[in-house]
Amino acid sequence: MNGNESAPRDAAPRVVVGVDGSPSSGAALRWAVQQAGLIGGAVDAVSAWEPPVAYGWNAPVVDTSLDEENARRLFTDELREVLGEECPVQVHPRLVLGNPAAVLLDAAVGAELLVVGSRGRGGFARALLGSVSQQCALHATCPVVIVRAE
Repeated sequence: MNGNESAPRDAAPRVVVGVDGSPSSGAALRWAVQQAGLIGGAVDAVSAWEPPVAYGWNAPVVDTSLDEENARRLFTDELREVLGEECPVQVHPRLVLGNPAAVLLDAAVGAELLVVGSRGRGGFARALLGSVSQQCALHATCPVVIVRAE
């Protein structure tokens, strides 16, 4: 599976969770693992990253190599910190280049459930619901659970 396909129908149920390093993301990851354990499923832990664009006089300049390495390191560190060494269910980490809402919606096709944090790393402090979680709630093809940080 290359990361863009849904799981075969006879596979274990999939719980997709968005991971972005925020406190609510950690809470969502823990919730997704617990839910996957209850339904005999596995977790697809999905992190999306978008490289910063430095605009010059002529065209945008993007160097994705260092940003991907940093994103992968931060993603791996977060999974290890939140889940520890022993996880009760199988967790499949997926780091995908793209808009976070679009990446999560694509990953959730065919899943039992999509789990996201209520607020990610970006956004305004007064926002009650983050833009990614809002887009997921509006457009996902499966049920969505939005988890607040503890």
